[in-house]
Order: sequence, then structure tokens, then C-alpha cells
Amino acid sequence: MSTIINIADVGRYEGQEVTIRGWLYNMRSSGKLRFLLVRDGSQTIQCVVFKNDVTEKVFEETDTLTQESSLIVTGNVAADKRSPIGFEIQVKHLEVVQIAAEYPITKKEHGTDFLMDHRHLWLRSSRQHAIIRIRHQVIHAARKFFDDQGFLLVDSPVFTPNAAEGTTSLFETDYFGSKAYLTQSGQLYAEASAMAFGKVYCFGPTFRAEKSKTRRHLTEFWMIEPEVAFFDLNDDMKLAEDFVSYIVKNVLDTRKVELEILERDISMLEKVTAPFPKIHYNEAVEILKKKNSEFRYGDDFGGTDETIISEEFDRPVIVHHYPAEVKAFYMKRDPEHPQFALAMDMLAPEGHGEIIGGSQREDDYNELLKRIKDHNLPEEAFAWYLDLRKYGSVPHAGFGLGIERTVGWICGIKHVRETVPFPRMMQRIYP
Repeated sequence: MSTIINIADVGRYEGQEVTIRGWLYNMRSSGKLRFLLVRDGSQTIQCVVFKNDVTEKVFEETDTLTQESSLIVTGNVAADKRSPIGFEIQVKHLEVVQIAAEYPITKKEHGTDFLMDHRHLWLRSSRQHAIIRIRHQVIHAARKFFDDQGFLLVDSPVFTPNAAEGTTSLFETDYFGSKAYLTQSGQLYAEASAMAFGKVYCFGPTFRAEKSKTRRHLTEFWMIEPEVAFFDLNDDMKLAEDFVSYIVKNVLDTRKVELEILERDISMLEKVTAPFPKIHYNEAVEILKKKNSEFRYGDDFGGTDETIISEEFDRPVIVHHYPAEVKAFYMKRDPEHPQFALAMDMLAPEGHGEIIGGSQREDDYNELLKRIKDHNLPEEAFAWYLDLRKYGSVPHAGFGLGIERTVGWICGIKHVRETVPFPRMMQRIYP
């Protein structure tokens, strides 16, 4: 009786008979031999079918196989130094579950729209496997970092009655006769959780109805957002640099094969160790001036500006103290220089832009109420948020890390559409 295994575990079964279940990735023939590349989602392995080792029916069936046909293969595990995983399977029996129709994705060049229309099938390619596995590792490392430091996962709701990042980028929906919005950030609710538990994080999808078609934007993306009581801006920046350093090192340690598949130059990633350079907004503006940028002082940075700034550094750079006028209502002002918000953004190198945005939050009730009114936000929708400043208010801070931009940077991918299984963009909601 053979043992059913995942291909990734094949090394533990050398010399034994095993059964794998998967799909035909590729096949070549040579006389009495058939070489089947079979993948099962965990890994890909070569299965060698020798005519004398199987029934005539089984051997004939191999000639009917098409790419992505589903199979159950039984055979002996043998060492093979030429194999990327060090082993192959010498087939004794093969059962065809289904002969696949002609597969639309071939080795020829396909356009982006074609591949995105077939995203449900494109995910099966080795490149996409590598990207999604690295995405998994980024998420795993992010959660482990916070869990190991005593943070509590307290997720925030997806339906909200209010805006967190500005009313112009909200997705509105009907909520049993009332207006509701898809969350732009879990932050406001994470603040409430931090007042209850001290150190928390939330992780989930966020939604921005920004009419942007840049390579850095999705309308639905995932964020992990820590929030900590008794934290200031300096604490926040240190947590962010330690966090990102940990994630990058974890991926480098565990996903070498995937990074090689992507032909990623890891020399830049190996430099990602804390502390990171930290510069004031004014210093960042000076960099832009020296590069003859047409940037206007007082504005927030755009994608091109972020790229120019980050090119000056060999690892992520943190820009802090942004003009308060271009930042969200909940960000605390610098008491000594109230024109600046106690805000920070982390810019990834190699042109990948902002991967973290954070700040110290306004903890004074009257000041926060004034900001809500100044931004023409409905006071009643934020009554619960204001309550946090009435019952034991303390200095607190946090940030959000965008998973897709972080994965894009680590993988060296130009567009974030490949960093999530099924991307949502202005012009795409299918499949």
C-alpha cells in the first residue's frame, strides 16, 4: 500500500512507494520513456514512465495527456541530482482523473489583459507560485513578529459608518436603508482596541475608491496595522523599522528558491537592517530640489517624488513631520511646530514607494473635535471615537503596512497586480 504524500515532502520517502495527486505541468517523450512534470501545489517533480514498468494501457494513456490534465501517480522515489528538488518518481501506475481541454496559456508571450482575464489559470505558473508563496511568507512573518512581541490580534470591521482617510475615496453601500462604507483602514477601531488591551494589531482587506491607474494602486488591498498605547512618533518609527527588517530577513531565510525563480537581485534586500535613515519632510524637499524636481513645498509626495527621495538611500527611508494640512484629521500636531503633523511614511527603495504610513494620534478631546468639524465630518459618526479621549486618554501611535506593495518590493515586481491572487483595480473586477 503506497503512501499519499505532498511532493514537497518527497525527500522523506526515498526508496519507498508513494502516491501523488496533481496536474501535468509539462511532458516530453523519448522512445519507451515519458517524462511527466507533475505539480500538486506544494512542488513540482519529474515522473518517469518506462514502458516496461507499467501496463500497456497506462503507457498508451500518457500520449493522450494534455497540459493541466489531472492525475494520480504511484511509483518509487529515487534520488536524482539533476532534479531541482533532488528526486524523481519512477512510475508504476498512473490514473487519469481528467484530460484537460486545450490550455489557453502557452509559452508564447501573452499580453497583460489576456493574462489578467485568465488570472484564475495564470496562478498555476511557476512565477505566480513564487510570488504568492512569498506573499504567504510576508503575512506569516508579519503576524509572528507581533505575536512574539505580545501584541493581540483584534480585527476591525469591514463595514463602517465613517471615513478614516478622506471622504473622496469611499466605497458607499446600502446597509439596511442606511449608508455604510467599506473600510479604508482598521486604524480607528484598532485605537479603541489599544485602549482596552495596550498593544494590538488588526489585519484585513481595505478599500479605496481612488481613481488611480498607477502601478502602485489597487482598489482592494490588505493591511496589517499595529496600534500601541503610550507610544509616541519615535516609538512608532522604531517599531516600523524593526518590523520591516524582520519581514525581509524572514523571507530571505525561507524563500530563496522563490526569489531565484523571480531572478530577484537580493543584494539590496540584504541591506535592509535597522536602523533606517530618518529624515524630516523639509530634508526630503531639499533632495527633490537638488534633483530639479518641480515639487511644490507643502504638498504631499507623489509616486515620482517618493522614487527620487528613496534613490538617495540603500534601504527604506522614513520621512517624518509632514505638513499637517495634507495629513488626516486624527494625526497629532507637533506641539512646538504645529504646522507639522507627527506623521511618518516609510519609502521602499528601488522605486516601490510608500509601504508604511503612520503617526502619533491626537489624544486631546477638544482638539480632535475641532479637527472633525474642520474637515466637515459628521460628528455623530465619530462619537465613539471621541469617547476614547474622554475615558483614560493616553498618547498612542500606530501605522499600516500594505501587504501588496511590500510583496512587490521584496519580489522586485513593477506592478502590484501580481502580488495578490485576484487583484481589484479601477478597470478590473473580473475574474
